[in-house]
Amino acid sequence: MTRRGLHRGLRAFWWLTLVFLYLPLAVVVLYSFNASNSAAHFTGVSLRWYHRLMGNEALLTALGNSLLLAVVSSLIALLLGTLIGYGMFHHRWRRLGWLVVLIYLPLVLPDIVFGIAEMAFFVQVERLTGWLSPGLGTMVIAHVSFQVPFVALIVYSRLVGLDPSLFEAAKDLYASPWQRARHFLVPTLRPALISGAFLSFTLSLDDFVISFFTAGPESATLPIYIWGAIRKGVSPEINAIATLMIAAVVLVAVASLLLGRQRSGRG
Repeated sequence: MTRRGLHRGLRAFWWLTLVFLYLPLAVVVLYSFNASNSAAHFTGVSLRWYHRLMGNEALLTALGNSLLLAVVSSLIALLLGTLIGYGMFHHRWRRLGWLVVLIYLPLVLPDIVFGIAEMAFFVQVERLTGWLSPGLGTMVIAHVSFQVPFVALIVYSRLVGLDPSLFEAAKDLYASPWQRARHFLVPTLRPALISGAFLSFTLSLDDFVISFFTAGPESATLPIYIWGAIRKGVSPEINAIATLMIAAVVLVAVASLLLGRQRSGRG
């Protein structure tokens, strides 16, 4: 095969991959504007399902629960994960292999096993103390417990990749621990912190299994609501909320790309 033929083959494979990834999303967007309540026939363009969506109190409540849960759990996980990642880096010479295993364990456990374990723990605590009844509080704890390892490993990887002389230089300049944290660690870790925060937020917003096992009757999130709704058939309202979420992700991605180009242009 010639180089030109190989190039054409790779280009065709690239386009097929894009179609495979984004065609289902395009179908969801298209049918969110369907004039009829049909998942098989497109009968015309209409905004009726977006109007219905704005009046669906249960769905909007579920969306609010998802956003609140994602924001709160991400902030807590970011703080705890950063401290754990820095601790792993600072004490890496102590052969804390067992700690690394414990950090990795929530990442490799199946979600259903993790969710059942969390549910059993909360049930026992509530039975013995009366605390931690199922609701947003238990969901925040459960989400933080699987978000922290991701943040810790991202922060640890960032610190390991730094030149060790940078830490010695900060000490040689007589910087206090607070000054080193403010003027050196935080700016240096900013990319890792932003990545950890966005990853935690995405994992929380996307989670269904663990949320399902730890949720209460008044704390249903958007994935739980959608799961309950599709058992009666996929409503165009679900397509509408999915389209709005797709649009939000696209806007964030475009804004991030433009901001990155602007910064590189200034540099």
